[in-house]
Amino acid sequence: MQGMIMHHAQAVEMTGLIGRRTGNKHIRLLGARISQSQADEMKFMKLWLERRGESVSMLTPGMPHTHSHGTNTPGHTSMPGMLTTKQMDALGQAKGAEFDSLFLNGMIQHHNGALVMVKDLFDTAGAGQDAELFSFASDVDSGQRAEIKIMETLLAEKP
Repeated sequence: MQGMIMHHAQAVEMTGLIGRRTGNKHIRLLGARISQSQADEMKFMKLWLERRGESVSMLTPGMPHTHSHGTNTPGHTSMPGMLTTKQMDALGQAKGAEFDSLFLNGMIQHHNGALVMVKDLFDTAGAGQDAELFSFASDVDSGQRAEIKIMETLLAEKP
């Protein structure tokens, strides 16, 4: 859950770039959907951890922390689907069609990483015993798959 919170934070950061970088209404609508769903899921995950007396953050005291895509974030580099600092910087500099392509491809990469994390959870012995967690992870899986299909369609429609 701690890793998925960090993972979702990067997706929200990515969607935050949309308003200044593209006029594509389909990407704007998709970005709003992703941002809202990821923010809602982050609230759920934080509450789930807090109810169990677990830390919400993966950070340990004294550890450096940068943006969610920063290289100083512990555990980030091995987290499936996370965009690198270089990819995030390119996304932050791009505009128009270049942004659209980088955003869609980057978010597909990101969502595929979330699917790996859900699979890893379900492959963990006993993980499906918590009905609330099982339901949440199943919803994440189906939502990410649906959004990947939308993004693949948008990429295919490019002029």
